[in-house]
Amino acid sequence: MDFSISGRMRRVLEIIIEDYILHAEPVGSRTISKKSSLNVSPATIRNIMSDLEDLGFLSHPYTSAGRIPTERGLRFYVDSIIDVHELSDQEQHEIRSKYLVHPIEGPDLFRETSRILSLSSHYLGIVWTPRMSSVVLQHIEFVRLRKHLVLAILVSKTGLVHNRIIEVEEDFPQSELDHLSDYLNSFLTGLTLYQVREKLVEQMRVAKNDYDSLLEQAFKLGEQAFSYIDDADVFIEGRTNILNEPEFGNVSRMTDLFRTFEEKATMVKLLDKFMAPKGVQIAIGSESQVQEMETCSVVTSTYGCSGEVLGVLGVIGPRRMNYSKVIPLVGYTAKLLTEILETQ
Repeated sequence: MDFSISGRMRRVLEIIIEDYILHAEPVGSRTISKKSSLNVSPATIRNIMSDLEDLGFLSHPYTSAGRIPTERGLRFYVDSIIDVHELSDQEQHEIRSKYLVHPIEGPDLFRETSRILSLSSHYLGIVWTPRMSSVVLQHIEFVRLRKHLVLAILVSKTGLVHNRIIEVEEDFPQSELDHLSDYLNSFLTGLTLYQVREKLVEQMRVAKNDYDSLLEQAFKLGEQAFSYIDDADVFIEGRTNILNEPEFGNVSRMTDLFRTFEEKATMVKLLDKFMAPKGVQIAIGSESQVQEMETCSVVTSTYGCSGEVLGVLGVIGPRRMNYSKVIPLVGYTAKLLTEILETQ
C-alpha cells in the first residue's frame, strides 16, 4: 500500500490511533492539539482529520466530532508509522523464566507457549503445533501392556512424543518387541512420519514375498503405530481476556467469535496462511479472510528447528491492539521456542 501523506498528517494519524488503542473512543481535535507539538489551529487539525478520512484512514462514527481509525488506517500505521523496539532484557527474562519453572516437552510445551503469549499480551495466545506427518522420527519403541495390547511410543528429533495403543494378533513378549523396535529404527530413523508410512507400505509389499514372519510382524506393528496420527493441533489460551474489550460487548458477536476459536479446521486454515518463513506477519480485520474475525487482528510468526519451519504461534486481539508491544512479543517468543526445540 503506497500512500504519500505529509508529516503533519502522519502525526495526527499516529495520535488518533494510539489514543484509540488506549481508550477505544473516538478522538477529537482537542485531544490531538494537546498531544501534538504541531502549533496549528484547531481548524487546521480538523481539516487534516477530514483529509485523512477522505483517504480512507479514518471514519466518523455516529454523531461524534471525533474520528476512529479504519482498517486501512491501521494498516498504514503498522507498515509506515509504528516504531517497534525489541523487548527489554527484563521482559525477555520474564518470558524465558516461565519456561524454566519446570521442564516442559511435547504438547505441554506448545500449550504453555500459548499461555505465555496470552499472559504477556493480555489478548489470546495461539500456537499451531507441528504437523506430525512432517516431523522427523528419532526412534520408535514398543512396550507390552498386556496380552494382545502394545503401546507404541514415537519420538521425533524435536522431542515431540506421540503414544498410540495398538491391538495385536500375537502375544509378543517384551524381548521380541524390543527386537522389532530395533529393526524398525535401523531404517526408519531420520525419515519424516509421512516418509515412514510410505516406506512401511513399500516394505510390506516386499515382505509378502519373504518367509521371515518376524520381518512381517515388524512392518505390521509399524504400520499400525504410524496410522491415524493427528496432523496438528491448535492451542488457544486467554479467551476471557477479550471479554472486557468494548468491541466484543455484543453477545451475538462474541458467541460467533468463540465458536470460531473452537473450530479447529477454521483456525488451521487461518494459520496456514502464515506458514511461510517471513518473520512476524500481521493480518488486520478482514485481511484474515475469516468473517467472524473481522473485528480482530492476528500477529504471528513461524517457529522451527534446524532451519525447518514446524508451526505458527501468535496473538489474536482487537483491531486496536497494542501492536508496538505485541509484534516484538510474538517475534521473541517464536525465537525462544525455536531455541528450546533445538536444544531438546
